[in-house]
Amino acid sequence: MTVRVRLFAVLRQRAGRESVDIEVDEGATVADALDALATEPGLAGVLDRMPVRMAVNRDYADPETELSPDDELALVPPVSGGGPIHVRVGAEPISLEAVTARVVDPAAGGVVTFQGFPRDVPRLDYEAYAEMAEERIAAILTECAERHGLIAAAAEHRTGPVPAREASVLVAVSAPHREEAFAGGREAIDRIKAEAPIWKLEAEATA
Repeated sequence: MTVRVRLFAVLRQRAGRESVDIEVDEGATVADALDALATEPGLAGVLDRMPVRMAVNRDYADPETELSPDDELALVPPVSGGGPIHVRVGAEPISLEAVTARVVDPAAGGVVTFQGFPRDVPRLDYEAYAEMAEERIAAILTECAERHGLIAAAAEHRTGPVPAREASVLVAVSAPHREEAFAGGREAIDRIKAEAPIWKLEAEATA
């Protein structure tokens, strides 16, 4: 039988269309439909990396749910392009434990964190256009979540004086698999360093 599956957000962009028709056997289940979708142009490889859910007749369905030809199906990607996004730019110290806790999820098989520290100096002073920096970092994390299928992403950056043994920046991301987590975390920190309006000034050691 032929069933039509509606696509949204990043899935629609990847497939280049708003819906896709797939052929499945009579009595097929949601799991069978997902297997068929995984072979479609634009979706091949994506569904293995992205935690998606199938909606049947406008309600989330379990993999074993049996399908009928007149069912309304929709493939639903992570909400907000990959899950919760957290950003903070400010003078308060960064807590590795607290930020990491924001991205831990039952669906995540991997969590990657990166911390940056002042190096070879007693401290660094950071100045930021904080409002713009937070918006830019949020956009970066959202784009990384969409591109790499992240479940959640978080980033914090210090402003003001930061002693050598304290983190000035922290990025944490989670994904179903480690490959996506490493790739998403690497892109996030690289782009934050390149695009966020945050500046550092080396401080002189005090007597």
